[in-house]
Amino acid sequence: MKIVVKIGTSSLTSDDGVLRHDVVAAIADQISRAKTQGHDVVLVTSGAVALGIAGLRLDRRPTDVLSLQALSAVGQPQLMAAYAKAFESHGHVMAQVLLVPHDFVDRTQYLHARDTMLKLLELGCIPVVNENDAIANNEIRYGDNDHLSALVSHLVSADVLLLLTDTDGLYTTNPHTDSTAQIIPVVTADDPLFQVDARQSGTDRGSGGMASKIAAARIASWSGVVAVIASAETPDVIARIIANESKVGTWFLPHDRQLSARKLWIAFAAEVEGSVVVDAGACEALISRGTSLLPAGVVSVVGNFVAGATIEICDEASRVVARGMAAMSSLEIEQSQGKRSSDIGSNVSIEVVHRDDLVILQL
Repeated sequence: MKIVVKIGTSSLTSDDGVLRHDVVAAIADQISRAKTQGHDVVLVTSGAVALGIAGLRLDRRPTDVLSLQALSAVGQPQLMAAYAKAFESHGHVMAQVLLVPHDFVDRTQYLHARDTMLKLLELGCIPVVNENDAIANNEIRYGDNDHLSALVSHLVSADVLLLLTDTDGLYTTNPHTDSTAQIIPVVTADDPLFQVDARQSGTDRGSGGMASKIAAARIASWSGVVAVIASAETPDVIARIIANESKVGTWFLPHDRQLSARKLWIAFAAEVEGSVVVDAGACEALISRGTSLLPAGVVSVVGNFVAGATIEICDEASRVVARGMAAMSSLEIEQSQGKRSSDIGSNVSIEVVHRDDLVILQL
């Protein structure tokens, strides 16, 4: 089995942001045992920023991008050193892999990243992955490692994505505030629970939360990968997931429709910068015939964005039909909406969103 394990800052650090070496040791022990049993494991880890904050003895987590990038640069070597030492005690070699969104959006970069990861696994290494926060452009970064881990599971063709957090799984309501909350054992690919309101985060030390884990599970599902949200404190959690123990965590079943890494990024990971409303004819063409979105079907434009931005495509009832990468700016769309392609100037794209950059979300 090939499994991607993601562990978040809230599980790795204490309340004051200090790295919990007992957690690192436990994760290294479990992954090492899985490796010994013949499984391939990739670890996606958060925690670099928190370690930077603790290392510089700051009172609180900054909010500006440059400070966060600097703190990541401080904390990242400490984090990797802790993992290297823990895995070395089991006779395993870890390999640091730092990724940025461009590695998934650009086909050439994607193939390079995939080949490197697979070679590391072939060599018997344990890849330990983090976002390259120190150089990531804030406008195109992952924002949290939940999205990153889901894309990595696609990259390496994983069987399972295990998202370790500080709760036992997805609950019907917030278990921290509602004593009647019950864990949800299984979520199917088209279950409305993928849209559940789970915005409460267990800690302010990290950038994720339950909502981002559900989004990551959805990315994994549309990659054909089983995703599980479970507690990092569960004894032998990795072995129990490998053993298909359904009583542990919340299991998200894979979708029968699978997307490329580029389309997964557009559909679920990229920041949406605006939207267009289209008429019924355009909706039908997008859904049934898989066409590109042309200006003739656009009714209105919401927001200001440039060509290359990720936008939502909505019907006239405000339902999101698709998401795509715009080939026109919002101004260009407004100037050409409702027009036939032959009536648009030659210096402007004749497509609002090309079908290769478009993902249908309503089927």
